[in-house]
Amino acid sequence: MAKFRLSAFADEYSPALDRQLEGLSSFGIDKIELRGVDGKNVSELTPNEAKTVKKKLDAAGVTLSAVGSPLGKVDISGDIAAHIELSKRVAETANILGADKVRGFSFYKTEGKREAVIDALGKMLDVFCGAGLLFCHENEKNIYGDTAERCLDLKETFGDRLGVVFDHANFIQCGVEPYPHAFSLLGRSLTYMHIKDADADGTVVPAGEGVGKIYETLSEVDKMYPGEVILTLEPHLHVFSGLDALEHGEKSKLRGTYGTNEEAFAAAVGALRSVIEEIKK
Repeated sequence: MAKFRLSAFADEYSPALDRQLEGLSSFGIDKIELRGVDGKNVSELTPNEAKTVKKKLDAAGVTLSAVGSPLGKVDISGDIAAHIELSKRVAETANILGADKVRGFSFYKTEGKREAVIDALGKMLDVFCGAGLLFCHENEKNIYGDTAERCLDLKETFGDRLGVVFDHANFIQCGVEPYPHAFSLLGRSLTYMHIKDADADGTVVPAGEGVGKIYETLSEVDKMYPGEVILTLEPHLHVFSGLDALEHGEKSKLRGTYGTNEEAFAAAVGALRSVIEEIKK
């Protein structure tokens, strides 16, 4: 049976790192996927800023499950050389922070350009493998790897050099059935999961309240993986600082049920823990 371990994008609780750490502590979560830090994206941190962040994390007893970078969220026809240089900066930051994984994507406007995607992603993987880090691909709207089949293509192409992040809501928003379809293709290759659910129209909802079949997915993960499995909460239940910058083109639909980021974050934590408790009965 799996040991589910919670992490979170705590910038959805607060843009301020100190408040993020307070929020994580209040929910008994000791891991973070670091993305937004005091109004800056993690990819923008200087080495000195990263060292300051590391001291705060250590003092709070919080470790990184991954660096939530925006790498790969650019058009494939853009300046890839500059993106490789940004990858080097992110790799340096990840090493300072003590992370072993970096989350990223597989480029926009890729129709008919698979070879360019493979070439660019391969160069990024060279950077991270050389830095002792695992680059983990997330299925995201409108990128090359937005379907389960193309995610599998990337995994089969790069093998152990590429990690797999599975996001139910993103699949739903692309018209892909997360379970059983996507999971049947990717389930045995999971590195970790992002937890957010969605209704059939793509509106993001707490885990177990949408059509993603998160209970069924995690029940199967529980049987397949005997060790620790990271479940990173990405609530997307309330507009938060930096949301617009994360999305390209079509925006996520938010139900608008929650009055504050803190309330939305609490709902996301509670829903996931309820699903896990039901599985572990």
